[in-house]
Amino acid sequence: MTATTTVTGSSDKAPTSVPPRRRGNLLTKLAAPYKQSHGVQRFMLVTGTIVSVLFILTAIFAPLIAPYSFDTYQDAAGRFPTQGEPTSRNHWGTTVQGFDVMSRAIFGARTAVEVVFLAVIFSVAIGVPLGLVSGYIGGWLDRILVLIMDALFAFPYLLLAIVAAFLLSDTIDSGIVVTAIAITVVYVPQYFRVVRASTLSAREATYIESARAMGAKPSVIIRKYLFGNVVQSVPVIATLNAADAILTLAGLGFLGLGIQPDEAAEWGYDLQRAVADAGAGIWWTALFPGLGIVLAVTALTLVGEGLNDVLNPTLRRRRVTTPIVAGQRRAVGSSSVGPATAPEAEEQAGK
Repeated sequence: MTATTTVTGSSDKAPTSVPPRRRGNLLTKLAAPYKQSHGVQRFMLVTGTIVSVLFILTAIFAPLIAPYSFDTYQDAAGRFPTQGEPTSRNHWGTTVQGFDVMSRAIFGARTAVEVVFLAVIFSVAIGVPLGLVSGYIGGWLDRILVLIMDALFAFPYLLLAIVAAFLLSDTIDSGIVVTAIAITVVYVPQYFRVVRASTLSAREATYIESARAMGAKPSVIIRKYLFGNVVQSVPVIATLNAADAILTLAGLGFLGLGIQPDEAAEWGYDLQRAVADAGAGIWWTALFPGLGIVLAVTALTLVGEGLNDVLNPTLRRRRVTTPIVAGQRRAVGSSSVGPATAPEAEEQAGK
């Protein structure tokens, strides 16, 4: 009896999992600014990114990190003392209302991330399409949009946010959404103006003229050709606006607009309640919310400035290296570089 050997062909092999190319391209694009930067640029990018990531992780895992909820004023041992000093029970002390400062500072990070994320998404979703349409189509539509955006841009940003928050407070129940929309009204004109200016210069480019000659519709040109070429500066603006949005959020909270104290913890509101404590020597009620604002704004500003230095062609600096190519020689003691002669090339090849 002869044993039969079965040879398994390559078609019978189990398919190996190959990571999607799109995922690799995304990671490459995200890592590109860090690879291109060097010196101070890289320090700003890396430092700002690390602090921003820690800030976001704190916001995500706030219920696990904070010892209490943001509105907790007692535990199993009883009520917290009002304006109590830092102890093992309340590590960062308590506020004038008897809330734990550490818990409110940590949950304040979650509120800031939610509001800033919504505000940036709303601003990009409104400002970028309007800038593309206005810059490409032009005409009366462009004049009307420019007039509206210039009118909004002329107002002081905090005053405009206050007016928007006041008008929306009676129509929307969520204070986080109200504050996010109020901040959106402030920053939409910035995205509109930047994208419109880029579109005006890009619509006369050769590839746009070629697309028109081939009969492409305006919607196709805007979506397929213009969008990817005019939004390169949007990440920089979004990062800088996120830092500024935290200050706007703190200003609204300090004035008692937008987010109510029983809805979520907010750094600006806590600072407003701690103003009277500073004169009485109670430093802990204002120190930690203030540090949260400073660290978050500084981290996002570092990321934005670092990206601007790398992505902006007028500010970008690249390391320039001059490789010595085979067939070239550099004279000793001289900076001249010229082609090697035939005997020298043979001698170099023999070596």
